[in-house]
Amino acid sequence: MGKCLYFCTLIQNNENMKSIAILTGGGPAPGMNTVVASVAKTFLRDGFRVIGLHGGYSALFTDRPRMQDLDFLTADEIFNKGGSILKMSRFKPTAEDFEQRFNLQFFTDNEVKLLVTVGGDDTASTANRIAKFLAEKHYPIANIHVPKTIDNDLPLPNSSPTFGYNSAKAQGCVLATAVMEDARTSENWFVVSAMGRSAGHLALGIAGACHYPMVIIPEFFNRTEITVDKIINMVVSCIVKRKLMGIDYGAAMISEGVFHSLSEEEIRNSGIHFSYDEHGHPELGKVSKAHIFNDLLERKVKETGLKVKSRPVEIGYEIRCHTPIAFDLTYCSLMGMGVHKLFHEGATGCMVYVDHQGNAAPLYLKDLQDPATGKIPPRLVNVESNKVMSYVNDIMDYITPADYEAARKYVANPEQYDFKRILNW
Repeated sequence: MGKCLYFCTLIQNNENMKSIAILTGGGPAPGMNTVVASVAKTFLRDGFRVIGLHGGYSALFTDRPRMQDLDFLTADEIFNKGGSILKMSRFKPTAEDFEQRFNLQFFTDNEVKLLVTVGGDDTASTANRIAKFLAEKHYPIANIHVPKTIDNDLPLPNSSPTFGYNSAKAQGCVLATAVMEDARTSENWFVVSAMGRSAGHLALGIAGACHYPMVIIPEFFNRTEITVDKIINMVVSCIVKRKLMGIDYGAAMISEGVFHSLSEEEIRNSGIHFSYDEHGHPELGKVSKAHIFNDLLERKVKETGLKVKSRPVEIGYEIRCHTPIAFDLTYCSLMGMGVHKLFHEGATGCMVYVDHQGNAAPLYLKDLQDPATGKIPPRLVNVESNKVMSYVNDIMDYITPADYEAARKYVANPEQYDFKRILNW
């Protein structure tokens, strides 16, 4: 207790001490508080003041940032909890924001030596812009990013996961297993949609762990355009195949990324009604992908005459603020301590990377960026990997040429529902 009181009192009694600032951007992921707490604890031991910023990057572009001092007792209390003690935001600064509203006075008045940012691909891309901006202006402020996202789509070496992914997948598996048990019990079908804006890691990870007979991710469409018909025909392929196997129930896992990859023409022609933004783009974030896919499936089932009842289930917001599992508690602690290590080694403009042995190293954002856009490109699922192809070939159920004759009992043109033919594999 004496050591804790020392750290807490030290901050209150010395407002001019050197500081670090930490913010969280994007959406939540299990382990956010673990990172924040681990960073805070290590720097507090060095005598730093630790300032938490609320509102993500918006805090850096206002003259009245919402801030909170983080002491040792607070860090110790939050490190194993879900959610984020620091309020999050998807704020993306414009070029005008950088030139006219960047609050350098916050850094100078508070003797901030390091800015720690925690977030996914968008947050990492903005961290890259801040690193460049600080370097161009010759501001002596280090900048280190901690990569998080339940989507697992940041380009870390050696297939290392982004923090939060394993915890989200674990909780997603609990939900997906219950859904499949409901399907078995009620002899119904479920259309399940999992988060993953541009990559299918989460949907594939949950579906693979739960032995779902069908999963659809955007990376599957590497040889053909994604269309609504192809997505729904793949689900029908699974339904018919399982009927041939004497099974009248099941569940299909669809990554929301396939929806975001549809052309606007496909979306408009789907018959689903959306609200549109001021630029005329459909506001996809406001709708349940599971409900849309299920509605489209029901239309197709009615058209073909298949006797199938289906229900939609969305796996998304329920898993973002879940309590982190032991893997992420350890991983995020190592990342927080890794920030401390990299800072004292003089690293800046980088992401912290922790390998399987727990060694921390810098990944420089300038080396990861797309040279044309400056953004950090997403890491996609390698559909040609043995892990993915083993699941596709050995666990999933779908029509193949050997099933054509028997499948005509249920659909007039089984070739149209051949999974690999749909994908042009």
